[in-house]
Amino acid sequence: MKKLTLEQVINKVEDIPALPSVVSEIMALTEDPDSTPQDIEKVVLRDQSLTARVLRLANSAYYGFPRRISTISEATILLGFRAIRSITLSAAVSNVLVRELPGYKMAKGELWRHSQTCAITARHIARKFNIGNSEEIYVAGLLHDIGKVIMSHYIEDDYIEVVNKVISENITFLDAEEEILGFNHAQVGYRIAEKWNLPPDLVEAIAYHHSPEDATLDPHMTCITHIADVITMMMGIGLGVDGMAYSISDYAIDVLDIDTDIDSIIAEVSDIIADESSFSRDDLHF
Repeated sequence: MKKLTLEQVINKVEDIPALPSVVSEIMALTEDPDSTPQDIEKVVLRDQSLTARVLRLANSAYYGFPRRISTISEATILLGFRAIRSITLSAAVSNVLVRELPGYKMAKGELWRHSQTCAITARHIARKFNIGNSEEIYVAGLLHDIGKVIMSHYIEDDYIEVVNKVISENITFLDAEEEILGFNHAQVGYRIAEKWNLPPDLVEAIAYHHSPEDATLDPHMTCITHIADVITMMMGIGLGVDGMAYSISDYAIDVLDIDTDIDSIIAEVSDIIADESSFSRDDLHF
């Protein structure tokens, strides 16, 4: 059977829905200096399940508020506009990221756990070293593997060939995807991010999360996303078939100057993700 080109795959991304209008509106409101917390609450409340997931994430241990946050406007006041935007986006895309990915041998929910852990790790690194905007970096970590959702469907027939190449030639799954298919999940991911009209630096982080040295718009965001992804795999979360084939880029370590801090980051993130409300969804039981 003739293999699909990258353009043909991208043309079939109806499998990935457009961002819900609620999320697009929230992203616009959080960029508008005249918006109020009540404006944001009014939009989020139009989607009952989204409201529930936003409040669940806002009350997770990561934000650490001593009392329960019970309304969207309260969450917006306490956490800030940027945080509420990343939480809303996370809640919305969980429907996509929660899927089973047969092409990567990832069970239902495994990509969601990997993506959330990567996002939390990326935000933690940004805050720990005071680098960039931690909430934007959280979103980059959350969406870095979005291309796998589409790729899984189209690589299923070529899965054995890709895996055999990984094993026989001791190369990464990414390289095997390129050699067998002619493109990889990071390339598909950045095209999806473009379709969603996400900011260019965020699109770049998705495109180059395996090759941070190629980033030019915001190398720090891309390097943090890369390191957070590898750390998440080192922790054994959402490995799939290509899990342990990656190592941390020396370039990323040098750019961020965090060579001696990887072990402490892993320990700190492990404590954060012990709170399962960061991952919970109504249709999953972890």
